[in-house]
Amino acid sequence: MRILAIGDIVGKPGREYVYQNLGRIRSKYNIDFVIANGENSAATNGITPIIADELVNAGADVITMGNHTFGTKSAAQALEENPRLIRPLNYPPEFEGSGYIIQDLGYAKVAVINLIGRVNMSPANCPFRAVENLLKRIESDIIVVDMHAETTSERLAMGNFLDGKVQVVFGTHTHVQTADEHILPGGTGYISDLGMTGIMDSILGVKKEIILNYYYNAGKHYRFEKEENGDVWFNGCVFEIDNKTKSVVDIERLRFSRI
Repeated sequence: MRILAIGDIVGKPGREYVYQNLGRIRSKYNIDFVIANGENSAATNGITPIIADELVNAGADVITMGNHTFGTKSAAQALEENPRLIRPLNYPPEFEGSGYIIQDLGYAKVAVINLIGRVNMSPANCPFRAVENLLKRIESDIIVVDMHAETTSERLAMGNFLDGKVQVVFGTHTHVQTADEHILPGGTGYISDLGMTGIMDSILGVKKEIILNYYYNAGKHYRFEKEENGDVWFNGCVFEIDNKTKSVVDIERLRFSRI
């Protein structure tokens, strides 16, 4: 089995790229299952019911979220209406949506779990205890975890915490792809950050002049606007899992503008 994880899809350019190219990417890399982070896919932040449906129609099997989960007024509706859209498991239980999903592909059950870190992020319950408790209750052949966190250390800690208990742990949120993909000692495939799918000539998907002014004029408030002009770079990672042993045998980072 080959699982593709797509880094944070940023704004209209990012999602349009996915709409137009995901089918060809799936074919070229022989992908069986796709997980896409959609927490920045709307014009501001967050996601809408229409965007969630369109990403699924384009070929995303599961959409994960993060600290911008409720960045749109219709995010709660999207979580209630689209079962393939999940939000961080360690959010309070009364929040709309689910923190995980299990899909039966016929030859294997694939569970996807969404977590959010707590370092330099909004308050949330402990992701380590949350996933530990969930793993006691679910049964699945393959388990993939999106650890949406600010620091590499917290994501790497989660990877090691789950090593040998799940097949894949990947990080999202910081929008810069890391070059540390590897198989942990217990057999879990890991990468600290997938990167982002959005305009390359930007600062994390936002117009450069806004971010430059934000840092140069420290303390002054600016409205972050996403960059919509320029080449879109697709960032993600392919995890190959042996169908018999259910172990990760290969990891390949993807980063390109044209497929």
